[in-house]
Amino acid sequence: MLVRDIMNKNVVTTKPDITVKEAAAIMSRYHIGSIVVLDNEKIVGIITERNILVSIADGRDPELTTIEEIMAKKVITIEPDKTIDDAVGLMAEKKIKKLPVVDGDKLVGIITASDIIVVEPKLIESIANLLSIKLPGYRGG
Repeated sequence: MLVRDIMNKNVVTTKPDITVKEAAAIMSRYHIGSIVVLDNEKIVGIITERNILVSIADGRDPELTTIEEIMAKKVITIEPDKTIDDAVGLMAEKKIKKLPVVDGDKLVGIITASDIIVVEPKLIESIANLLSIKLPGYRGG
């Protein structure tokens, strides 16, 4: 199975100049854990729930801090023709849970650990380890 087969094509994106509070509101509204940050249609970052949490814990004002100040600027991406195994391997290697999907320089989708769990039950243990989840009673198999 390929990344293109399970990626979400409706990626929520924003510009780098919105505030942390605005980003949190967008994530809440769409029930998502990240937003891909674009500048002139080019990926310049990704903001995650963790980025927001750390910024608040560090004492930053979410109404004054822009996401550009706290977003991850080195964005790991994957191509749509890669396999799901490639995506899992990349997520595990880089310790990330969200992968924007790019075709050339164009953002065409996003794939998350949750997306993979839904379509590839045999990879649950690998993803659970990545997410540090302990599944009660699960012994593998």
